Amino acid sequence: MMAFKVVITDYEFDKLNYEEKVFKESGLDINFVKAQCRTEQEVIEAAKDADAIINQYAPLNAKVLNELTNCKVISRYGVGVDTIDLEVAKQKGIAVCNVPDYGIEEVSNHALALLMSWSRKIVELNNAVKNGNWDFSISPPVYRFKNRIFAVIGFGKIPRRVIEKVQPLGFTLVGYDPFVSAEEMAKYNVKKVELDEALTQSDVISLHVPLVKDTHHLINLGNVNDLKDGVFILNTARGPIIETEALIQGLRSGKIAGAALDVVEIEPVPEGHELLGFSNVYITPHSAFYSVEAVEELRTKTARNIVEALEGSVPTYQVV
Repeated sequence: MMAFKVVITDYEFDKLNYEEKVFKESGLDINFVKAQCRTEQEVIEAAKDADAIINQYAPLNAKVLNELTNCKVISRYGVGVDTIDLEVAKQKGIAVCNVPDYGIEEVSNHALALLMSWSRKIVELNNAVKNGNWDFSISPPVYRFKNRIFAVIGFGKIPRRVIEKVQPLGFTLVGYDPFVSAEEMAKYNVKKVELDEALTQSDVISLHVPLVKDTHHLINLGNVNDLKDGVFILNTARGPIIETEALIQGLRSGKIAGAALDVVEIEPVPEGHELLGFSNVYITPHSAFYSVEAVEELRTKTARNIVEALEGSVPTYQVV
């Protein structure tokens, strides 16, 4: 039986029991090599002759991919594949896989939790009470959701669940996604609009797009002043979709009433960063995906992508 070398470039888990279980149950002869790479050179040294790679955050750019001599498949933890140069992978015949469906409930629930906690000023009121101040009026004004415009940017699996969860709250729902028809959005009682309208007319903007060239700095210094006065921005997608300086400018001026961010441009947020000083900005540590069940599903499916490719099948979640 042919032996396969599978390298995991980096990981944050205490142990790799889910991945090891999938490999063992496959019946394949797999040499599972565990690394903790941070640089291009470290990835090259660890995975140069690998048959397959599991990836979390380590760079798999053109320089790295061009050094791989035997790689057949790369499987990345999560939905995004922005650590990987997809064009070079395609040229080299390397299948790239993700797990697009593992955390739909978790991320949509997290988005809803951020929306509700920010809108109802839960953090401020909790902190006030614990500091001896029993006074509902200490928080900024709280408004009803009814007739306010809620926009989703992107209309994949997660934003559809977000829409289903916020719809009973009374919002008017709009959406932007160039790849989804107005008819499809209408099934969710969402009106399809152009990006400019979504950004300039909405009271709440919820971001759900992948990080690609066209979505990098989707909200930026060039358009932040065109946003609706008092807009609330919710980002559970990727940090660089929002230009940080534009967000800060909007918060300073009051154009942006507040933001709830599970992701930021630089993670973790540097100590002393200006974003940390805004009481109207809630930040969670890229944790929207998390539940015990979601992590097990993510890791199991990531490993199964590898097995399917090494068996000669097209992986279930192949991107390119």
